[in-house]
Amino acid sequence: MAVVDSGVHPDHPHIDRSRLLDGLAIASDGRILEQGSIPLDRLGHGTAVTAAVQEKAPEALILPIRVFHDALRTSPLALVTAIEVAVARGATIINLSLGTTNRTHRALFETALIQASGALVIAAAQAEGVPCLPGALEGVLGVGLDWDLPREEWRWQDGHLIASGYPRPIEGVPQRRNLYGISFAVAQASGFAAHAARGLAAPTPAAILAALA
Repeated sequence: MAVVDSGVHPDHPHIDRSRLLDGLAIASDGRILEQGSIPLDRLGHGTAVTAAVQEKAPEALILPIRVFHDALRTSPLALVTAIEVAVARGATIINLSLGTTNRTHRALFETALIQASGALVIAAAQAEGVPCLPGALEGVLGVGLDWDLPREEWRWQDGHLIASGYPRPIEGVPQRRNLYGISFAVAQASGFAAHAARGLAAPTPAAILAALA
C-alpha cells in the first residue's frame, strides 16, 4: 500500500518499522526530491494515518510518499506524480487522506486514474458536503465519516465506505485533543481494504471491493 501524505516517523510506538518500504518525497511541481529512504514526517499527520492503517492491517507493506512538507498543502501535480510512482512500485492500494474541491483539476486526476486502474485508490468523498477530487471520481473508493461509528467497524452508504474519523488513540490524550477528521476515515478504510486483500490470488480493485462487501 502507498500512503501519500507527510511521510512517517518510523520510531513512533504505533509504527511497525519492519513493514515500511523505502519511499520518496515529491515537490509541488512533481519533481522527486528524495528517494531510497523512509521520508521523515515533520507534521505528524502521515504518521497518524500510517498507524491507523497498520492497526487494521499489520501485515501490509507500506510505501510512504511525502507530498506534505511544511504544512498540509500540496498540488494536484504532486498527487498525480505520487499515484504514478505508487503504481510503478506495485502498490495494490493507494491511500489519499486528502482531497480538493477545486473542479478545475478533474481532467488531470481522471488521466492519472486511468493509469492507476490496477490499484485501488481510496480518498475522501467530500468535504462539508462538497464533492472532493479525486475521491468523488469513478473508479475511486470514496470515503465518508461517522463520528459515532466505532473505529473497528465500517458501513456502506450511497456507494461510499463510511468509517470513524478518529485516529489510533494515544494513552492519556482525549480524542478531541488528538488529530481527527476525514483523513482518518480514509486511513481506516485503507486498512480494512488491505486486510480484505490478504490471500487474494489477484488483488484487483474489483476483487478487494468484493472481499470488503
